[in-house]
Amino acid sequence: MKKTILFLILTFMLVPFVNLSAQTVDTDSIDRRETFMKEFRDYKHRFLTKELSLTREQRDKFFPLYDQMEDETATLNNETRQLERRIADSNEKITDLEYEKATEALFDLKIKEGEIEKSYLVKFAEILKPEQLFKLKGAERSFTNDLLHHSRRLKNNRR
Repeated sequence: MKKTILFLILTFMLVPFVNLSAQTVDTDSIDRRETFMKEFRDYKHRFLTKELSLTREQRDKFFPLYDQMEDETATLNNETRQLERRIADSNEKITDLEYEKATEALFDLKIKEGEIEKSYLVKFAEILKPEQLFKLKGAERSFTNDLLHHSRRLKNNRR
């Protein structure tokens, strides 16, 4: 649920950076999006570093792996959402089998995300202390709550 909310927040935050009106590549939009994503990732790194009390050595080893894990889950999410959109937006008749396969993919998404995260648990355990590893999921939830808080504040300031 929180990942879905985070995805929606990021989607709305990225809308100004995406050129939806043309088929041509807008390199300025791509550059702005890449800059935003780098700043976002840096902010998350700083947040997790503080929450987990990571040493410089731990940071240097942990975040490349953590980013790799997040990239894998983002790719999985994007592929699943593309399938969902393709089925939902289709102008052609969708067969029951296609609906079943798409539904299965949607429901399997959380399982696959969990499998990816669990596969990184062993790698993280080589870098983080047990207490830090335990606090990781809570820190991720705190980060999401922090984003929601900032999003609400921005929304209220616009009124």
